[in-house]
Amino acid sequence: MSDLGRLSCALYFEDCAVGTSWRSAGRTILESDLSTFINFAWFHEDLFTNLHERSANAIAGRPVPLAMVFAMSEGLILPSIDGTGLAFLNLDLDAKAPTFVGDTIYVHCEVIEARLTSKGDRGIVRTQNTVKNAKGEIVIIYRPQRLMKLRSKE
Repeated sequence: MSDLGRLSCALYFEDCAVGTSWRSAGRTILESDLSTFINFAWFHEDLFTNLHERSANAIAGRPVPLAMVFAMSEGLILPSIDGTGLAFLNLDLDAKAPTFVGDTIYVHCEVIEARLTSKGDRGIVRTQNTVKNAKGEIVIIYRPQRLMKLRSKE
């Protein structure tokens, strides 16, 4: 197993042996992020838009949509696939805990599957991406499968 630390450069298929791991930079979720997302994506649900009538909501505080946390997580790991990720093929996702405005999230990635395609000119890589807040609590675990470039095919 190899821990690459905090990554700021793209990985090729050859860099993605099973057990290889890395982490992203952190990102604090701001009120403006939530406002932009709910308006852009039409997430106009009371849970996210009504600050005064909170008693009927199952989650106290200022939660953010799971889809927003996922999208931000993908943005955080973009440096590790920028220019080498060819296609997003599949996704398994498990929500573990709510995320709130003011939380800082980080993503830890570990390669759990890596194989060449049948043509042998690119590879398929699945990672387990664990999203944690600054307290170290797991908020999402997702397992994307991606088509990746081979360094030798550049």
